[in-house]
Amino acid sequence: MKQQLIVTILGTDRSGILSEISSLVSETRCNILDSRQAIYGKEFSLTMILEGDHTAITKTECLLPPLCQRLDLLSMMKRTSHHEKQNLEHLFDVEFTGTDAEGQIKNVTGFFAQRQLSISAFRQRVSVDETTGQQIMRCKFVVNASTDVDFERLQSDVMALFDSLSLTGKVVDKSNKESYDNATGW
Repeated sequence: MKQQLIVTILGTDRSGILSEISSLVSETRCNILDSRQAIYGKEFSLTMILEGDHTAITKTECLLPPLCQRLDLLSMMKRTSHHEKQNLEHLFDVEFTGTDAEGQIKNVTGFFAQRQLSISAFRQRVSVDETTGQQIMRCKFVVNASTDVDFERLQSDVMALFDSLSLTGKVVDKSNKESYDNATGW
């Protein structure tokens, strides 16, 4: 019977890390079902969901920490129930920009949590406005909702929230190809 293991690895980025980790996963006879890697400045972050039989998962749990120690990386692992793709019924891109102020992300994520809407992806960048010297935050969420959500009402409520927080932004219904085709990317 197949089992799953969630693995998170953090450390200073350098050439060959991903190669060594994927080699070990292959040698233990696990399969990578899903993974996300990011570089934050000089720091490396990797999260994977691995699948294998009991022996393969156990072997990975035993061999990965020494590899990470040798590479000066932190690792965390957790066995999990069967991994299934997210039910992405109806997706919305939510983008906003404004002065980086305490509580902004809490307020926006709380808005979606109160409505039982799932944030399936989140990205944030902070930069300094060269004119004012203020830190400017730019965020993008992908929000998953059931198909019965009233998009126009949701869009209106999100825009009212942005106004109350002095943010500018937009909400794009990803199922509406015409309006999504004109959306700007990062």
